[in-house]
Amino acid sequence: MATRWLPILWRLVQTIPVVIGVVIISFLLTRALPGDPAVQFAGQMATPESIEQVRAALGLDKSLPQQFLIYCQALLQGDLGQSVATGRPVLTDLATRLPASLELTLTSLLLSCLIAIPLGVLAAVRQGSWVDHLCRVLVTAGVSLPTFFTGILLIYIFYYLLGWAPSPLGRLDFVYFDPPRVTGFFLIDSLLDGDLRTFTGAAKQLALPAITLALFTLAPIARMTRAAMLTALSSDYIRTACAAGLTPRKVLFGYAFRNALLPVVTTLGMVFSFVLGANVLVEKVFAWPGIGSYAVEALVQSDYAAVQGFVLAMALLFVLINLIIDLSYALIDPRIGFSSK
Repeated sequence: MATRWLPILWRLVQTIPVVIGVVIISFLLTRALPGDPAVQFAGQMATPESIEQVRAALGLDKSLPQQFLIYCQALLQGDLGQSVATGRPVLTDLATRLPASLELTLTSLLLSCLIAIPLGVLAAVRQGSWVDHLCRVLVTAGVSLPTFFTGILLIYIFYYLLGWAPSPLGRLDFVYFDPPRVTGFFLIDSLLDGDLRTFTGAAKQLALPAITLALFTLAPIARMTRAAMLTALSSDYIRTACAAGLTPRKVLFGYAFRNALLPVVTTLGMVFSFVLGANVLVEKVFAWPGIGSYAVEALVQSDYAAVQGFVLAMALLFVLINLIIDLSYALIDPRIGFSSK
């Protein structure tokens, strides 16, 4: 049993150089940003003497190697620094905003998978039919339409014209109270609290931004599902299974779809990593208090600690997602095994 966990531990060890590289690169790139965080922190009416005092308090008066060593010592203690913009610890800001982005991203991926994967399978099985053409149209539209345009269009239709959606201002309307924080996911926390009214309000508030992201993410998932299914259906083992007299359902889902899942899972991991850090446009359109808008505001204000904390959090999430994908390969196809490299 212990040897079963060795490959997982080895993969975790392999991620250490990646994390170290991310720490070094993010530190150097943030120092290359224009602007002076000491000026931002001291305020517009600050004197040169007070700016120098703030710079000394932030440790910016030291050399780059000294600043890097101080930053690494703080990281080892779990301290990501203090944000110049919010005045709070970066770890607190990330813990507050990351669940909002995760809830939005995971909900949109769930919606896109419920549509894209069945659509891609049908498009491959019925190649050249109206389903195949519909899949191509959705893929083209999903990639071509910018997320901010789709979001504004949905707000105009469902909020302004029809009045079905609540005002696009954050995670909850002003008539609701935030549920007791357990996971940071409003849908889960409201259910744990037994507050169905808040759950309904959070679901309504989440609907439009999640649909906006889902329309964007279903394009690569549907395209990869269709391509993987076409490759699987044209393989020799599928012709052998059909010749052996297996039912079409068994051939389609037991053999073709299961083998086509590997590239689809890889695409899901890549889409999740990309969307989590790049959904800032959707967050801005819907005033969603996520991590993407937090990172953009930190970049504009040259907030070194916030930018470094964001990059480090995204790197750790990306490493975790890759580990989950590697483990899911072994579950989908036992021939790969946990010990394969």
